[in-house]
Amino acid sequence: MRRITAALAVAMLATSVASQSEEWPQWRGPNRDGISTEALNPEGKTEPVWQARVGIGYASVVIKNGLLYTIGHDKEKQQDTVFCFDAKNGKEIWSHTYSCKTMALAHGGGSLTTPSIDGDRVWVLNREGVLHVYDAKSGDVRLQRDLKKSYRAKLPKWGFSSSPLVLDDMIVLNIGRVVAVDRKGKAIWKTKKDYGAGYSTPVTMTLDGRECLLVLNADGLILLDRKRGKHLARFPFKTSYDVNAATPVVIGDRVFISAGYRHGCAMVRVSTKGIEKLWESKVMRNHMAGCTYFEQHIYGFDESRFKCIDLDGNEKWSERFGKAAHVIADGKIVALTARGELVIGEADAAGFSTLSRKPVLEGGKYWTTPVVVGGLIYCRNSLGHLVCVDHRK
Repeated sequence: MRRITAALAVAMLATSVASQSEEWPQWRGPNRDGISTEALNPEGKTEPVWQARVGIGYASVVIKNGLLYTIGHDKEKQQDTVFCFDAKNGKEIWSHTYSCKTMALAHGGGSLTTPSIDGDRVWVLNREGVLHVYDAKSGDVRLQRDLKKSYRAKLPKWGFSSSPLVLDDMIVLNIGRVVAVDRKGKAIWKTKKDYGAGYSTPVTMTLDGRECLLVLNADGLILLDRKRGKHLARFPFKTSYDVNAATPVVIGDRVFISAGYRHGCAMVRVSTKGIEKLWESKVMRNHMAGCTYFEQHIYGFDESRFKCIDLDGNEKWSERFGKAAHVIADGKIVALTARGELVIGEADAAGFSTLSRKPVLEGGKYWTTPVVVGGLIYCRNSLGHLVCVDHRK
């Protein structure tokens, strides 16, 4: 009886883990770190499982309960569309369209933020600062609120690109001023200060039992109390054009931040008393896509080169992929190149070894982070071509 009970417990745990792993409900995945623990077949299949056209932009995809959500833009109509597809076969379940400007300053324009799924709701913050909430299954509009107007936020030069951060019954939104609302959209708190240019998505951090938030804005790295939004500390990190876009990477009590435009990166130690700089360097310059932390090393795009560095900022190796994006899945780097190739290689500090490399998309830019769910890899270019490729074991 004990053996049977133990076997059932293991089976239930395995089912639970599998259920949790086969989803990507928010920006940078289940743990907001750009890492998937799912098994992955590096070789994969040549032919795509399905393809779709979703409109121009850079929004990534999110997946939960077998449904995939993303955002695209129609330049002629000046409209965004939020799409819901069956994640395995690409069948469109629903879509919802709203007016939104292209905002094509120095790039093609279109969608910038990624949706977040909270139970039965899909949260979308568009580049004009309007919050949209949809029923996850039907697409019915549950809420629409102009946060830019409500909080007198200044529209950044390239538009708001921070994705909603869902934390239990609180949704945190970075619009320069950081705000928190409940599931009905009612304000919980807002920061006293507008920190400027809301390009980076906030992350969480626990310090001495205190739940905190870290936000990388024009002013630098900001530490906030999660419950009330109180300002706790700031680390200056001023960049050209005020573009701090990459998501901070939390490593214990340390935080890694990086920015492009030849700026560089820094490792800091964070406490509720302040933020201490450990080192600063130009070894990693994340323009848009952020880094991942895996087995005591940091992986990411230094402008157009993909690099591995250690926690002291020493470069271990470098590969020219062009300016693109990546995640880590099953201990492997899953990256797009500037030519639309999907590259999979070992996440190994000793050196990069290519396991597979194949073209999956053509044209446009490849700044959108790929997503791995259930052994399927979802890739998108700025022209709005979305493709699902099979790398199931």
